[in-house]
Amino acid sequence: MYTADFFYYNNRMATQHKEIDPQTLENLLYLSRLSPESTNMETLKKQVDDIVGYFDILSKYDDSENPYDAYPTTTADALRGDTIVEGLDMPDVKKVSKDFMDGYFQVPKVLGEGA
Repeated sequence: MYTADFFYYNNRMATQHKEIDPQTLENLLYLSRLSPESTNMETLKKQVDDIVGYFDILSKYDDSENPYDAYPTTTADALRGDTIVEGLDMPDVKKVSKDFMDGYFQVPKVLGEGA
């Protein structure tokens, strides 16, 4: 956030608050598993109103012309072709390691006792 926007926002918030309605605040309490008895409702309401107010500043910088600009694109031409190649024969695989049995390689244990 730019510094000028921050000061503008804080000065504006001192005089004008964006407010949420009581039903939305109750829903927020329910979803966050807070109870009205254990929460300072005035403080929570002010904090939520301030958070909602910050979205006004963010919306000034909304760049929704092309929402996919943030994601890299690939083309099908750049991907490798799906060609099937011959795999290794079982006798050749057995030569790779002495710890080969029943079609599997035995490897050292990597997880501890608690896994």
